[in-house]
Amino acid sequence: MPRPSVREQLVEAAMECFHERGFNGTGIQDIARTAGVPKGSVYNHFENKEALASEVMDRYAASRRLEMLGDENLPPVSRLRAHFDYLAADLERFSYGRGCMFGNFGGELANQSDTMRGNVDSRLNLWTSAVTQVLEEARAAGALTVSLTPGQLGQFLVNAWEGAVLRAKVTRSRAPLDDFFNVFDSFVA
Repeated sequence: MPRPSVREQLVEAAMECFHERGFNGTGIQDIARTAGVPKGSVYNHFENKEALASEVMDRYAASRRLEMLGDENLPPVSRLRAHFDYLAADLERFSYGRGCMFGNFGGELANQSDTMRGNVDSRLNLWTSAVTQVLEEARAAGALTVSLTPGQLGQFLVNAWEGAVLRAKVTRSRAPLDDFFNVFDSFVA
């Protein structure tokens, strides 16, 4: 009888470890121990730590709930604000100490791994595109009156959010997120 796959346990454990300690601060043994499996199990399911981290980023991306941005039951600006509110609440659950995995991996690995840098960049680009789409809807509805194009503002909002999250991680406080929301409300509300 074949043994059950522990792949799911490994991905969940890696997500926890990477988010808490970073890519370089997490060893394969840490992941295996957290998953409650032998170290060799990791290599039965993943070619290397980068392959596991790529799957973790897929899982993390899904947890960011970009589908909220497409919910046409809410006006575009309310939808966008709800999305960032959701992200802020997720950061608060960990007392602002974990930050955003995309930002964490980007800051840690951009000069170390072209694969990981590309993975982070593509996910940030997908998020920026989703934010830009909502801003285009807001502009069409007359709710966006700033002179910036939706693309410029979408790029700015994602970049500003990532900076605010990093600052919240450093200060372990919500204040940088509140600063983000104050500017967001002046641009978009």
